[in-house]
Amino acid sequence: MLIVKKFGGTSVANKERIYNVARRCIEDYKKGHSVVVVLSAMGDTTDDLLALANDINPNANKRELDMLLTTGEQVSVSLMAMAMHAMDVPAVSLNAFQVGMNCTSRYGNARFKRIDTDRINHELDSRKIVIVTGFQGITKYDDYATLGRGGSDTTAVALAAVLHADLCEIYTDVDGVYTADPRIVPNARKLPEITYDEMLELATAGAKVLHNRSVEMAKKYSVPMVVRSSLNESEGTVVKEVVKMEKMLITGVAADKNTARISVIGVEDRPGIAFKIFNKLAKNNINVDIILQSVGRDGTKDISFTVSQDDLKDALTILEENKEPLTIKNITHNEGVAKVSIVGAGMMTNPGVASKLFEALFNYGININMISTSEIRITVLVEESEIDKAVRAIHEKFDLAE
Repeated sequence: MLIVKKFGGTSVANKERIYNVARRCIEDYKKGHSVVVVLSAMGDTTDDLLALANDINPNANKRELDMLLTTGEQVSVSLMAMAMHAMDVPAVSLNAFQVGMNCTSRYGNARFKRIDTDRINHELDSRKIVIVTGFQGITKYDDYATLGRGGSDTTAVALAAVLHADLCEIYTDVDGVYTADPRIVPNARKLPEITYDEMLELATAGAKVLHNRSVEMAKKYSVPMVVRSSLNESEGTVVKEVVKMEKMLITGVAADKNTARISVIGVEDRPGIAFKIFNKLAKNNINVDIILQSVGRDGTKDISFTVSQDDLKDALTILEENKEPLTIKNITHNEGVAKVSIVGAGMMTNPGVASKLFEALFNYGININMISTSEIRITVLVEESEIDKAVRAIHEKFDLAE
């Protein structure tokens, strides 16, 4: 049996936790399984490196940022191999270059194109535990590029897919997927299983348990996946195509504070203007989420939309530079907003879910700025100061507690 195990930064934050992870991996190795381990940087290393970069140059080049940030994972994997050697178990640490994890050249948010398996299979055939750096790939220019925050999940799933692993285990500091963030809703309930589609919507909506691209990839390649804690032995949450449990109306509530709203005011009310605006953003790899267009008046209209705060500066620059050709009279933005979403396949066959959501927010005096829906998700934009209250109100209204 081949198992890919991914451990996040908190799981390898210090010597004790590194040895804890080593022991858990060795348990499966001694049962005769082949083990590939994917690691994030230790603890707050990535944040510390970003702060260091910002101190040197607040407008650092993205290529150089990636060159810096990829060092964090290299520290983790080498220390983990040393720990396993100290426990008399053969192990080898490999970075993205040594494996051959080829990715696109979008620094800070790259995507995998191809992964070579020869080196990993050679080391596995030699009965070693293989420890691989997460979060990173190699571009066609032989540069390092990172996959975005949470990208180690995607590394693990990608490796599980190309190696045809029997299981991909994602270890975090929580012991599974909950109906809401337990730090916001203390009585949130752990889900024994969840569909790929629901997990993808929750991850995209801000649930920090899994990187959304990792779920997308797991669904595409049918990678068997489980989310569990590195700090205890509980069963965790299985992520798969079809779940056995009776479908709940709502599976979970997620919040995303990494959100900003942009409004372009007074654009010409004619065909093609919206396309030109969003095409400009798309060509610069800026993802747009909720979109609201006003009814045209006096030959003009207003368009509001949300982007991640990480993309806000670039989006504003692009719009400002193209103000005239895009017929924009004014551009405003607001960083003090956040998204709250409900997700559940049960929504498809149950009318009245939206009204129940709106009632929950109304009962707590929370105003809605924008609304977006899909088949199994409803997202609303609210003031960031009210986001935790909104999550609790919705969780209570849909009776998701234990």
